[in-house]
Amino acid sequence: MPMVLGNVFQQLYNVVDSIIIGNYLGKEALAAVGAAFPIIFLLISLVIGVGSGFTIIVSQYFGARDVEKVKRTIDTTYIILFFASIAITVIGIVFATAIFRLTDLPEEVLPQARSYLTVYFTGMVFFFGFSGTSAILRGMGDSKTPLYFMIIATLTNVVLDLLFVVVFKWGIEGAAIATVVSQAGAFITAALYLNKKHEIVNLSFRKYVFDREIFRNSIRIGLPSGLQQTFVAAGMIALYGIVNQFGTSTIAAYSVATRIDSFASLLAMNFAAALSAFVGQNLGAQKPERVRAGLISTWIITSVISVVISLLVILFGKSLMGVFTPDDAVISIGNDYLVIVSSFYIVFSSLFVINAVMRGSGDTLIPMFITLIALWVVRVPASYFLADRIGVTGIWWAIPLGWGTGLTLAFLYYLTGRWKTKSVIRTKT
Repeated sequence: MPMVLGNVFQQLYNVVDSIIIGNYLGKEALAAVGAAFPIIFLLISLVIGVGSGFTIIVSQYFGARDVEKVKRTIDTTYIILFFASIAITVIGIVFATAIFRLTDLPEEVLPQARSYLTVYFTGMVFFFGFSGTSAILRGMGDSKTPLYFMIIATLTNVVLDLLFVVVFKWGIEGAAIATVVSQAGAFITAALYLNKKHEIVNLSFRKYVFDREIFRNSIRIGLPSGLQQTFVAAGMIALYGIVNQFGTSTIAAYSVATRIDSFASLLAMNFAAALSAFVGQNLGAQKPERVRAGLISTWIITSVISVVISLLVILFGKSLMGVFTPDDAVISIGNDYLVIVSSFYIVFSSLFVINAVMRGSGDTLIPMFITLIALWVVRVPASYFLADRIGVTGIWWAIPLGWGTGLTLAFLYYLTGRWKTKSVIRTKT
């Protein structure tokens, strides 16, 4: 639950931006923020995926009570994230406009999207710093400390958004500056706190030691997830290319609806993340029999939650859309999306829970292929085909079609039991 709350507040970064921008700057600016997100996701996804490999290694060494290896994993994680953040900042600023044009983003949206993205990428080092710190602490079972700092950062972002956009009239750049400043504050305060209070985590760049063996293991485990997320991000950009053909109102509606969608899926995704750490720690502690019990418990919890959230979104979709924008066309299109997609949240949550077991064991390659098939073989082609036949709602129907394919393939692979052989720390027989 602390992970869920932490990610709720993290999502509020983008949600608050969208609410203030939609109500004070108009649907063009709202569409610009929505169009910027998949590009941000594309450029950070590979690094975040590799970082997940470090998290799994931390959880397994922590379960085995090997403190020295935990420390070396933390050191190596920060070194990689620091240099990756510099590279991504440069790439993002240089190539963003070319990617926007590749997806046929309308000209009235492009300037604001470019401005938002340029400012946002200047804060990558803080984003990766805080994300890495949170992931490491979760790998050691501490999901409360990241939550406290995320709450502070989110509240700061809300205040700064109102100040920069509403009071100072800095436009869409003001929203991006508010996010960067909030992320910087979260990382700096977390670093100061952990250096004084935490016995294992010590954020001192000069004392870090790079461990090649741990890095190789993290690449083996994390690279498939990173590639998976990269291909997912590329798929999101491809889908935006289809959505962009339907005009600014549809782009804005898609932007808002996916924000609501991301909130609705948070519980399932975070219970799945907790399950991955649970699986890693129990395999490290030589207790593989607990994995199946963890899977069943998590699936029951997430399924019940998914059904409840589906009903709420279907009943109150229009009201939720109205919080972001007063535009009737945007609200109507977004509500259609929410009714169709939210009806299948239980399929989405089940897919994430099963994949979490495989990732926690260190088997990340097969989930990567499953995701690629569900996205690039099913969802993207179906979006093109259905959009051409029945209009924009065809794009929405392709989403649960991809989820269903992924769930079927993941469950079949889980039944084989081959994922049990992928742990960094071999289970005793």
